[in-house]
Amino acid sequence: MANQKNNKAIHISLWIAQVLLAVMFIMAGLMKATQPIEALAESLPWVSSTSLGLVRFIGVSELLGGIGLILPALLRIKPFLTVWAAIGLAVVMVLAAIFHASRGEFSGIGANMVFMAIALFVAWGRTKKAPILAK
Repeated sequence: MANQKNNKAIHISLWIAQVLLAVMFIMAGLMKATQPIEALAESLPWVSSTSLGLVRFIGVSELLGGIGLILPALLRIKPFLTVWAAIGLAVVMVLAAIFHASRGEFSGIGANMVFMAIALFVAWGRTKKAPILAK
């Protein structure tokens, strides 16, 4: 009985992590993929010294990763894609931390590491503890 409650708790925790990460990455991705660079530069100073193509690529990557955290698991169609989306977003966060460190922007690296840890928790949980089976 205790194992069943633990499994349900981890399942709920994973869904909460997936939804929160997805909302964050979808919003950030939409912003980077669609807003004019001038408007983005007001809140994200690094975009003014980065190529437009890279900024848009990052935005689309974050947007698709956010969608990938939810849709495959929710629809139970190829739910392993949720694990891959989580791993991909963890890699994006590591690369973001390296990028910001190279620019001397250390204040945001903590957030990158927190998001990376949550994404890795989702990948681990959906692989080992509470996988979602395909239909």
